[in-house]
Amino acid sequence: MTTSDKTDKTETDAEDEGAVWPQRTLRQYAGITLRGIAMGSSDIVPGVSGGTMAFILGIYEELINSIRTFGRPNFIRAALHFQIREIFRLVNWKFLLALGLGIFIAVITLAGILESLLINQPVFVWSFFFGLVLASVFVVSKRIKKWTPLLGLALVIGAVAAFSLVGIVPLQTPTSWWFLMLSGALASTALILPGISGAFILVLLGKYQFVLGIVNDLRAGDISGFVPLVFIGLGAVLGLITISQLLSWLFRHHHDYTVAVLIGFMLGSLRKIWPWKQDVEWLLNELGEKIVNSDGQFVVIKQWNVLPDLSTQAGVTEFVIAVVLVLLGIAAILAVDKLGGGVLEKSG
Repeated sequence: MTTSDKTDKTETDAEDEGAVWPQRTLRQYAGITLRGIAMGSSDIVPGVSGGTMAFILGIYEELINSIRTFGRPNFIRAALHFQIREIFRLVNWKFLLALGLGIFIAVITLAGILESLLINQPVFVWSFFFGLVLASVFVVSKRIKKWTPLLGLALVIGAVAAFSLVGIVPLQTPTSWWFLMLSGALASTALILPGISGAFILVLLGKYQFVLGIVNDLRAGDISGFVPLVFIGLGAVLGLITISQLLSWLFRHHHDYTVAVLIGFMLGSLRKIWPWKQDVEWLLNELGEKIVNSDGQFVVIKQWNVLPDLSTQAGVTEFVIAVVLVLLGIAAILAVDKLGGGVLEKSG
């Protein structure tokens, strides 16, 4: 067992027995809310993980252990007996509240903006987030102090798995309650799994535009999508509680191998967010005609990654801007990492 393994185990055991969570000032909780905004902003875009942001910002393991509390016997016992004070003692509620507030602010604020940008300027959006994920691989890799051949193999396995996963073609899926709960459960596990975003999981399940549309409708005062959103939320809670148990155990007992696999996930997911794509298959109706969504766009269900078109001046200009955005994405993550090792790390 490595030193990091022992440290994680000691800290987790202390949390399990005494529910000892970090004590923070109001200013530090404001910092947690800012981290939540970063998580929510990244996780709303397919291919970019809120879990990656949590990892980079130094709150990933605290997030997992905080969620893990909800599945522990002492919490369940307190909840069944309505022991409110004991529940608040056991749960890292101030942290979760501050973080959840930030995620909520980001989703409500950015849903409409990102939906519009993805429709009108997809290359530029994907370029920026490609830079974010690429830099995240470098930053997260520093969490392993000494690489070994076996750790390298774990990274390759994670990369191959993610690369294969993102090649799955999204299909039309039902909107029944059980599938909405399943979608929420799978998407929420991606929220705390660096490298694969919850939005991306929703894309694979054919529910990304559905959920994004609900959020935008709610912002506009249309509450018709509230019930489906409740089912998605319930599934998300169940998914978070169950998967966090596994991830917490992996971090305690196999820290470096877990990190290596997660780095591989991030590398593999780059396939999905390559900026230049060619549409090759569309959703068709019974007559074989392309279906148009509410934004007047054809519903694409399969794309190929292609090289940028440098044969025209417009193509060259687009390429230059895209490269600049990739570099800005890289710079943003490196800046966040530097800040995370200073002010943000101290507030954690």
